[in-house]
Amino acid sequence: MYEPIRTPSVHSARSALAGTASDYPHRSREEELDIQLAGHLAALLTATDELRALAPSADLDTAAERLAAQVSRLRRGRTPVRASTPATAGPDLTALHRRALALAGRALVVAASRADTAAAILAAERMDAHAEATEPRALASR
Repeated sequence: MYEPIRTPSVHSARSALAGTASDYPHRSREEELDIQLAGHLAALLTATDELRALAPSADLDTAAERLAAQVSRLRRGRTPVRASTPATAGPDLTALHRRALALAGRALVVAASRADTAAAILAAERMDAHAEATEPRALASR
């Protein structure tokens, strides 16, 4: 009733042409999480540098140094690119703190999933600092 298949599948032909699966590099789950965490922390570092340019403080300076050290560790010694000049548009401080809060939250989730205690503690501390900065009473006292 049905004609038997005489040619190999397109999918099996492609895999035969490409060679075995070990011909191209694969990253482990841990390596992927390292890359993702480094990206979130680098974005948080950029937001921190922008905040430092608009409203300098010792807390932000310390946070930026700690963030840069974590990004460098996750990128195997490569130092992160830092923002040298502030944005010319002059973003709202509250919006910038909210963005940093969201970035710290993302970093915390990834750090927790890869069991990176140092990065998780740093992300949680930054979340607390940015959450406090976005509270209405904190902004009124500035």
